[in-house]
Amino acid sequence: MNRNSQLLDILREIVTKKNFDTSKIELLPLEDQELIKNLQSNGLLEEALLYLESIDADKNWEELQLKLNLEKKSVVINWRNIFQYAAMFFCLLGLVYVFQYKAGQQNKAAVSPNAIQLVLENGDIQVLNPNGEQQIIKKNGEVVASQKENEINYKSAKSMNKLVYNEIKIPYGKTFKITLSDGTLVNMNAGSSLKYPVQFIKGHNREVALDGEAFFDVAKDKAHPFIVKTRGVNVKVLGTKFNVSSYKEDTDINTVLVEGSVSLSDVANANTKTTLIPGEKGSWNSKNTDIAIEKVDTRFYTEWINGEIVFRKTAFKDIIIKLERTYNVTIENNRKDILDKKFNASFNKNIESIEKVLETMSKIQGFTYKIEGKLIKIN
Repeated sequence: MNRNSQLLDILREIVTKKNFDTSKIELLPLEDQELIKNLQSNGLLEEALLYLESIDADKNWEELQLKLNLEKKSVVINWRNIFQYAAMFFCLLGLVYVFQYKAGQQNKAAVSPNAIQLVLENGDIQVLNPNGEQQIIKKNGEVVASQKENEINYKSAKSMNKLVYNEIKIPYGKTFKITLSDGTLVNMNAGSSLKYPVQFIKGHNREVALDGEAFFDVAKDKAHPFIVKTRGVNVKVLGTKFNVSSYKEDTDINTVLVEGSVSLSDVANANTKTTLIPGEKGSWNSKNTDIAIEKVDTRFYTEWINGEIVFRKTAFKDIIIKLERTYNVTIENNRKDILDKKFNASFNKNIESIEKVLETMSKIQGFTYKIEGKLIKIN
């Protein structure tokens, strides 16, 4: 194994394995150890790996200079020297550092679809590494939020006089937590996005816009109602715990109330309004004018926060969609005869892999499957 391959393999292990053997890093040359240390301290390991695997390592230094406008940037670490005596690979890792942290350059590169993205008020995109730490800083130097691992917390000592919005986008296969400026905690599910004010302002409703699924633990504030806007229903509360699922590919928008009280209203018809009590689910879809209410076990709709995937009389076609979101895979189903068959099952994504889930379900239903990377074929 050459030096570059050894370093790339170790980077992959650090990113993908929770219990990585750190003694392996000590086997690398000192230059490589320092490089990994710098990337770790800045939360850039995952982004570095994604970026490096997406580019052509045979491109020469001059081409990379032209692409990233490096001649206009001052770089603390002399990556060109590293390139000359080590290899192109080390230089590319250095460029990732420059690319992520030099003003204006971050947005010019393609952001990986597998990255958690934070869209700032000016349209800039900041990648959030769930294993890293960083501060979200405005151009005037003010810190508006701090990210630590799988959570971002919005707290600003300086009050704002106008609403400024951020939007967070969670890819398939990942979840994330947001603490809003009022203390409201939002658990974001895979394949979801939320647009929200950096700071709520006195005299204005606390309004956020959701696409996908999230669990809200809303801070109480009687003077400022909290409103979740979806593509068809607005959910209005004062302080409570509830789950909203509003994926574009789903027919229904479901709101499940765990604690407190919520009011549901049809965006297109203000007269269509109802109130939920704890233990109830309100369902809306564009074909019906009414919001259907039923009693449910709220655990089935909220345990995803802990990694649980629960199916109760769920059609296989809907299971496929949920598994694709949860495990970030594409499932090609060639067994049309089982699409509408219903299953009862529960799994934990933190314990059971997609292969284990399919193995269990295939024994129940009698289908076969083949895994080809992120593509799964069911026959």
